[in-house]
Amino acid sequence: MAEAGRDAQMDAELRNRLRWQCRRGLLELDLVLERFLEKHGDRLQGERLASFQALLAYTDDELWDLIRARAECRDARFAEVVQWMRACRDRKGSCDAASGENDVDGVRS
Repeated sequence: MAEAGRDAQMDAELRNRLRWQCRRGLLELDLVLERFLEKHGDRLQGERLASFQALLAYTDDELWDLIRARAECRDARFAEVVQWMRACRDRKGSCDAASGENDVDGVRS
């Protein structure tokens, strides 16, 4: 039971660190990353988490160009996370297009 408490604390600490790293110099980027964490934060584990952390090391301009699709995502490991971020550009905060929630056997309904 104590181990589960430590895991929850680590998750909260990691989420707080990620949220802090998402604070950028570009307001638009801040908003997209905030929406992204809200929608997909619980799904960031393993390779997805590593990809997101690597993307956060990009400069604001590099990351914003990826999100706006002005630059190609050349690393296949990042493609899924970048696609989720791109879907979070919607000012309404909807990231559903990239979430796959409506997928049935790989087909969107």
